[in-house]
Amino acid sequence: MCKKAAMTREESERVLEAAGQADEAKFPLLDAAVACAIHDLPERDAVSAKNLMQDCVERLTRRLESEGAEDALAEVMSSEMGFTGDLITYDSPLNADILTVCERRRGLPVALGVLYLHVGRRCGLDVAGVDFPGHFLLRIETIEGPLALDPFSEGRVVLPSELSRRALRTGLTPDVASRLELLMAPVSDRAVLIRLQNNVFARAQAAGDYARAERSALRRALLDPQDHRPWIDVAAAREGQGALAGALLALQKAQELDGGAAITARAARERVRLQLN
Repeated sequence: MCKKAAMTREESERVLEAAGQADEAKFPLLDAAVACAIHDLPERDAVSAKNLMQDCVERLTRRLESEGAEDALAEVMSSEMGFTGDLITYDSPLNADILTVCERRRGLPVALGVLYLHVGRRCGLDVAGVDFPGHFLLRIETIEGPLALDPFSEGRVVLPSELSRRALRTGLTPDVASRLELLMAPVSDRAVLIRLQNNVFARAQAAGDYARAERSALRRALLDPQDHRPWIDVAAAREGQGALAGALLALQKAQELDGGAAITARAARERVRLQLN
């Protein structure tokens, strides 16, 4: 039997387009994350990563027979499978690529969080992403109430007092930093994956890798087709590559989606238009 060819960039875009149209409750988090990785570096096989996730699901299923949800999830993902944060090469692009994260068992908090979310949900756990400022966290529902987990630090529980301290360090006001219902508010899986792509964009743009920055911004546009902001980033990345006509098209798209109200897009469009003359 012929082996199916690895996914192409065009095929990954079709997966992301379908994810962009999906209801929040049916958003295909792992498949969309894999498609993002292949869109960045195509012709790779995702079978090993998906088999690894299935192994995690089976291990977690067994542990849940005798352990609490938060302990079982952390033990499987960190102690048994070795997933942890990359403290040494934190800004490496490898840490945001879900296929490479599965190979290295190292990654950014949000990339690791995608794996925790997939495995936990497959085992029936009530777990969600938390768009915590400066450091992505997870929220897991337990019989004692919701707990915050840090996938970057072996899935350990983050106490409420530490959450507040972290929030204050990011510049939040004391009245906000003391409100756990705000600090631990769950976000959609779509928002989780978009946060991961924002990480990719910021690092690529800072490194002058404008082609990679453009790809990450395009992925955000596919994942949330009603949001005008990714197209502004597409335009900035194209401008960095000297593709001014393409940048202008992206800015026009941003204005169309925002009903012509995107002041940033209008200003950028005028700047680019002047460069074309």
